[in-house]
Amino acid sequence: MLVILGFAMVSVFMYLVMSKRATPIATLILIPLIFGAFTGAGLGMGDMVVDAVLELAPTAALLFFAIIFFGTMIDTGLFDPLVRLILRFVKDDPVRLVVGTALLTSVVSLDGDGSTTFIIVTSAMLPLYLRLGLSPVVLTVVAALSNGVLNTVPWGGSTSRASAALNVSPIDIFIPMAPAIAAGLIAVIVVAYLLGLSERRRIGTVSLEAHYGDASSDDSAGHGGWTARAEAAPPNSSGDGATSEPGTVDLLERPKARPKLIWFNLALVISVMVVLVLDFTEPAVIFMTSTAIALVVNFPRIKEQQEQIVAHAESVVSVVGMIFAASVLTGIMGGTGMVDAMARWLVSIIPDGVGGFMPVIAGVLSIPLTFILTNDAFYFGVLPILSETASHFGISPVEMARASLVGQSLHQSSPLVASFLLLIGLANVNLGDHFRKVLIPGTVVALVMLAVAGLIGAYQIF
Repeated sequence: MLVILGFAMVSVFMYLVMSKRATPIATLILIPLIFGAFTGAGLGMGDMVVDAVLELAPTAALLFFAIIFFGTMIDTGLFDPLVRLILRFVKDDPVRLVVGTALLTSVVSLDGDGSTTFIIVTSAMLPLYLRLGLSPVVLTVVAALSNGVLNTVPWGGSTSRASAALNVSPIDIFIPMAPAIAAGLIAVIVVAYLLGLSERRRIGTVSLEAHYGDASSDDSAGHGGWTARAEAAPPNSSGDGATSEPGTVDLLERPKARPKLIWFNLALVISVMVVLVLDFTEPAVIFMTSTAIALVVNFPRIKEQQEQIVAHAESVVSVVGMIFAASVLTGIMGGTGMVDAMARWLVSIIPDGVGGFMPVIAGVLSIPLTFILTNDAFYFGVLPILSETASHFGISPVEMARASLVGQSLHQSSPLVASFLLLIGLANVNLGDHFRKVLIPGTVVALVMLAVAGLIGAYQIF
């Protein structure tokens, strides 16, 4: 009966989330309570949920302050010099422009918010693509792949969900996966290079001239101090040297830029990363402290600090709310014995020789399942079952969590992802055109991450 109830609960949960008949937070709370009642748990479910909330509270605190911290660093212009460097690197080559798109997306994706990333990248790069005659589909493919790989940072959507679903630290998930994530980024850059070559063959040469503002420009007023002027011959140019009339676009605007504090902010970010790797205190405490320092130093006035927190409130509420709502699902599934019963059933049908490959199986399944399912459905509905099954073969939950991340390169092109729909809407790209270009590269990047992670020992591969 527990097996039937467990799979029925997961199926209903997935259906409601995918069909958008209810928000993930409402579904995570109501569906487990309804199905838990049929197990006879009754009021005992309250204790199960509270226990799960207490276990997930440190993760919620980590994500709350990490989102504000990295959002603040981006708002204050810490990464703008790198953005400028990327645009200098582009010069007059479509290949460099596409690779630059991958690098820019990777940098901006550090805040873990796909919507913000795609707004910034399309605002900066789409005018150049259109002026130079490059296909916007190339932009959406490269941006989605880059953002998907970086969605695996500890405060990203996939890692936070895996952490909440299996009750493991997001830092413990992330650090051993760092080389695989780096390999995924390299694979995305290779894809970008190949797409850039294709665009170079299609449109020929282009001309991009950057004009940087002088030292006296008012960066503190929020302007990055540079614009870009681009010239391109029409794709079917007769070769007479004629070009379209140059246009000028403002590619960077940062109302909260703090150029005088850039070295302080850089030192603060580096310090946070070093302390996280050394792991001598709780990650939540690290981000709570660093966020407070960042707010006080960059925004001395109380009103400015409040405005900065409110600016990232939507992301914070959606992520942290989801974490606490997940405690209802994980608490009831574990407390009623549903997860154990479902895992025992799966163990009974999995041949002994296959059990040792459970991380690889989870990684491979994550590629199609996170594309056709939402992250909520996969990480809260499927991963706990796979993890409990793997535990019978001596594989830890954190290993399963790591393996489950590799499908994110393709997941970020799922039509179920709101930020992706924003991306193709901003770029005015047809969904089918994007799918035709992204499915194979997205799968290849995921398999590269899966292989590298297994080879470096992030999880058991046999």
